[in-house]
Amino acid sequence: MKRLDFVTLRLFVAIADERSLTRAAEREHLALAAVSKRISDLEYQLGISLLYRRSRGIELTAAGHAFLHHARQMLDGLLRLNADMSEYSIGIKGHIRLHANTSSIIEFLPDDLSVFMERFPQIRIDLRERVSQEIVGAVRDGLTDIGLYAGHVPAEGLDTRLWRRDRLVLVTPADHPLAVRGNVALAETLDNDFIGLEQDTSLQSLLQCGSQGLDRPLRMRIQVRSFEGICRMIDRGMGVGILPERAVEAVRHGLALSIVPLIDDWAVRELHLAVRNIEDLPVIARQLVEHLMLCANARREASDDD
Repeated sequence: MKRLDFVTLRLFVAIADERSLTRAAEREHLALAAVSKRISDLEYQLGISLLYRRSRGIELTAAGHAFLHHARQMLDGLLRLNADMSEYSIGIKGHIRLHANTSSIIEFLPDDLSVFMERFPQIRIDLRERVSQEIVGAVRDGLTDIGLYAGHVPAEGLDTRLWRRDRLVLVTPADHPLAVRGNVALAETLDNDFIGLEQDTSLQSLLQCGSQGLDRPLRMRIQVRSFEGICRMIDRGMGVGILPERAVEAVRHGLALSIVPLIDDWAVRELHLAVRNIEDLPVIARQLVEHLMLCANARREASDDD
């Protein structure tokens, strides 16, 4: 197979995004005839059809979806190469890609990363907030060096390790009848409306699993994108919620909320760290993994002493 050029790869991604040769040509500032020829030449070179050309637009074949996956990876690699080289020219000595779920970012990373950045001031960390399922996929596909995610999400084939534990709690308005309880089981809260995260988050998935087998389902009244949004709605009396305790402490300032520990077994949650292969990581990324694990171990030892 002849060498693939990045213009054709970028063009194919545009076609997949736009579902139209015409719109892709406009997006990439190319003539429609040139676009059509490039794709025809690509299919001839590969010996397979990548597109279904239909009256209502373009659809990808199974091979086209596979090609799109690799095209995005190659273009992402080129962007990272350009970014890394430009950073070296202004004194940056390394670049680490880190994907983390919301709990990790709110509860633990500010302290851990601030220490690491003081130690390595010329290192750039590209931190992206993602849901746990996306994080595992990004690590597997090589789109991030390190992933921090909820441990109940499957991550077969990856190098994973326990990083932290957090505790889920019931969050209520300060004047709620359950606010005076020393602890509570989820089954005792089912008369209430719940405020939760969007459906595709690992926390919402865990909550749904924890409610299976109870005599009635959770009444999810509102679903939003952030812990702060949940807490503000609870403060206004619109319901109760289940959130990580440390995350609530970080965003509850000025809000009239009460925190009640959950006694359900699943309420103690694990956060895991994942990489594809620790030996294949750049040295500075391996150092960040080591640093994050040392921070976690130090906190666990301090908790044990208490």
